[in-house]
Amino acid sequence: MTYLLTTHARAVTLVSAAITVVAFAIGSTVIPRMAAGSAQFADLSSESRLAGLEVERRTGVEADPGILALVSGGPPAVARVRARIDRDPAVARTVVDRNDVVLVFLRARGGEASKGAADRLTEAFVDDAQVRLGGGAIASRQVTEAIQQDLRRAELIAFPLVFLLSFWVFRGLVAAFLPPLVGAGAIALTFLGLRIAIEFHSLSVFALNLVTGLGLGLAIDYSLFIVSRWREEAAVLGHGPEALAATMRSAGRTVFFSAVTVAASMGCLLVFPQQFLYSMGLGGVLVALAAGLVALVPLPAFLYWLGPRIDALAPRRLQQVPSGGRWGRLAAWVMRRPGRIAVISTTFLVVLALPALGVHFVGVDATTLPPSASARQVAEALDRDGLRGTYAPITAIVDVEPAAATMARLAAAPGVAAVPPAREIVTGLWRLDLLPQEGGLADRTQQLVRTVRAELPAARVTGQTAGFVDQQASLRAHLPWALAILALTTCTLIFLFTGSVVLPLKSLVMNILTLGASFGILVVVFEWGQGLSGLESTQPILLAATAFGLSTDYAIFLFSRIKEGRDRGLPNREAVADGLERTGRLVTAAALLFCVAIGTFATSEISFIQELGVGTAVAVALDATIIRALLVPSLMALLGEWNWWAPRPLRRLHARLGLSD
Repeated sequence: MTYLLTTHARAVTLVSAAITVVAFAIGSTVIPRMAAGSAQFADLSSESRLAGLEVERRTGVEADPGILALVSGGPPAVARVRARIDRDPAVARTVVDRNDVVLVFLRARGGEASKGAADRLTEAFVDDAQVRLGGGAIASRQVTEAIQQDLRRAELIAFPLVFLLSFWVFRGLVAAFLPPLVGAGAIALTFLGLRIAIEFHSLSVFALNLVTGLGLGLAIDYSLFIVSRWREEAAVLGHGPEALAATMRSAGRTVFFSAVTVAASMGCLLVFPQQFLYSMGLGGVLVALAAGLVALVPLPAFLYWLGPRIDALAPRRLQQVPSGGRWGRLAAWVMRRPGRIAVISTTFLVVLALPALGVHFVGVDATTLPPSASARQVAEALDRDGLRGTYAPITAIVDVEPAAATMARLAAAPGVAAVPPAREIVTGLWRLDLLPQEGGLADRTQQLVRTVRAELPAARVTGQTAGFVDQQASLRAHLPWALAILALTTCTLIFLFTGSVVLPLKSLVMNILTLGASFGILVVVFEWGQGLSGLESTQPILLAATAFGLSTDYAIFLFSRIKEGRDRGLPNREAVADGLERTGRLVTAAALLFCVAIGTFATSEISFIQELGVGTAVAVALDATIIRALLVPSLMALLGEWNWWAPRPLRRLHARLGLSD
């Protein structure tokens, strides 16, 4: 590989640039093909989802209204709006309620037909001040628009900020361009991968936010590791093939296994059947591998091609690597009082995690949109009038008419506003609707789903509330597999780098502390601060996958340096101080830049995307400060030689398969 990069550096660089342009041109066409809306959070094999599909198949019409039109201006305006809606080819029928709400039932022709109706009706009423459109189809359309605006905003904010911070971190104007370029290449390749994947499997539009933030963040990390090591080696060996070979043997190996680590961690999301989590997992795997590929092929070739020009346009005083030994002195200070530092650091993280004990989880509906979105305005207007549950009933599909006694018991259940008579929608298929008193995601409304299933064991229950109940059950069922993948990935990779079984387990505990503290801060910011009714229920899983991957990435980088010191014969404490000194500046700079890149999620108009951005940025910041600077050296000092313990069979295994920087 090094021979190719050095003998054909210019060609590799130019070909890589051309591939990036082509990948972006093709990959960007994936955006309008991706799905949005609450359906992507459902388990496609769940009872609620299958029941809804059964109704659509038997009747040719969607089970619930896909669009709601809230009309002001009285009956004449309602009649005008209804007549226009009825002309749309995707509309099966309309129903007027309260003289100001038009319920639009769409034909069961799949997502494209629903999207087409939402597009046409939005265009038809865009300048009509008397009409506000809501419902699932409209919300899905507005989510897609919001995501596209988020991506443009993220590019306008993140890339200039990353460039400015890169100039400070990389100490040169030319070098400062490298992270944005590597990030652009990784994002373009990932978009191309998603464009290919969507031909075989429907994907969520929300994955694009993760791809952009994670791609830019990993590009920063990997560029920093490669460029810093290249400068070190070039200072000793010159800007020749030997320096590049040494860089690839050390930092190149670390970047390779870092990309594998993050990809494996994000891959745990692939075990979930929810399209949202599956898409996030696929996007995370692709962007981690793409960032690693770009950092290991075109970046080294470009560095070799540039040679000493990497430091062009850099102030002379910035070309020198700071060498004050601050990180080594900090490690020594911590290890002189390891017990107190470990207790204080752990207590601090536990205290940050305490608010998570009172977390309340919610699903995705129109309220995740910004206040300016008409779908949210319609939902909130119906909530104020106590009617939102009326248009999102709990629906039981049965093969025979329910008994009168059963109907009476259901009508008397807590939280029920009304139970209209059951009706036979097609021969041999009956529909029973329960109208809840509260919104579809309220606790009492969720309990009604369980009540209906207990009263009518043969019924297939569907609707928004049943979908959320089934989603929670599906997440709980698949969570152990995802956690097992995370734990196995963390422990295996750290063992391969260190040969210890203690360090992987310790890292696992520290990752859990970081995750808990991050989630506690999310509760404080969004539930206590912004007054949200709860956090979106997939956030703990998504945050765990992202945070575990990044934390393990930094742990491998630090532990491999510490082990390198031990292999040179340094005592345990000196090896820890040496490892922290050699990685402290890099990890801190990488974390800072990563927080900026991923923090652009916080500017999203979608509330749970904001949660992901804030949660990931907090996790990275805590890991780079409290964990790496305080908890790691204190625990390393307390455990001493036990840090490196492993059973004899595993020591032999590591001798054969172990990795080093």
